[in-house]
Amino acid sequence: QVQLVESGGGLVQAGGSLRLSCAASGTAFSINTMGWYRQAPGKQRELVAAIISSGSTNYADSVKGRFTISRDNAKNTVYLQMNSLKPEDTAVYYCNADGRRLIGIPWNSWGPGTQVTVSS
Repeated sequence: QVQLVESGGGLVQAGGSLRLSCAASGTAFSINTMGWYRQAPGKQRELVAAIISSGSTNYADSVKGRFTISRDNAKNTVYLQMNSLKPEDTAVYYCNADGRRLIGIPWNSWGPGTQVTVSS
């Protein structure tokens, strides 16, 4: 079992910044994609940003130019730098990652989520 733990959420005023972190832990595994999703009250969970092992990234249109995803492969950690935050960015942010165990079995895990609240 690969576990993900997020940190860095909180309350910030509109225009402010937050940095989320997500660390993966476990034994005998490799990581391919790491990403961030968010779910606002009454809405479906949506992809915010993702990064694969090569460093290629993908962003939701709503966050392009404001959010930056990065990863530290040595630490099995993914980051989401969020700048110019807007009230509509308020949501629970979830880390997701996938990869393979060294015996070849694929895995996919979710973190428990971290609340981000942007006040107007």
